[in-house]
Amino acid sequence: QLQLVESGGGLVQAGGSLRLSCAASGRTFSGYVMGWFRQAPGKERDFVAAINWGGSSTDYADSVKGRFTISRDYAKNTVYLQMNSLKPEDTAVYYCAASYMSSLTTGKQVSSYPYWGQGTQVTVSS
Repeated sequence: QLQLVESGGGLVQAGGSLRLSCAASGRTFSGYVMGWFRQAPGKERDFVAAINWGGSSTDYADSVKGRFTISRDYAKNTVYLQMNSLKPEDTAVYYCAASYMSSLTTGKQVSSYPYWGQGTQVTVSS
């Protein structure tokens, strides 16, 4: 069983930055696609970014391209989401997710990920 714990959320003004972290434990980190999703009140959980197990391939939602960067540190079993130029519409609970799969082909789908963290709140004020 893989456990995921997010951290780094908070309140930030529009235009500011935050870095989210997701620490994995319980089993080996390698072989897993790692994803970030977010869910605003009353809305569905949406894809934000994903990275393959080797770190050589990434994918982003159009709404965050050029502003967010996903990365992973194998030594620390941690995946990061660097968020720059934040907007009020980025306000949501951000979730880390993991799936043992070979590519990002289905990496945008919530249903592709069996492992989820508890979420961390990001609030961007205008």
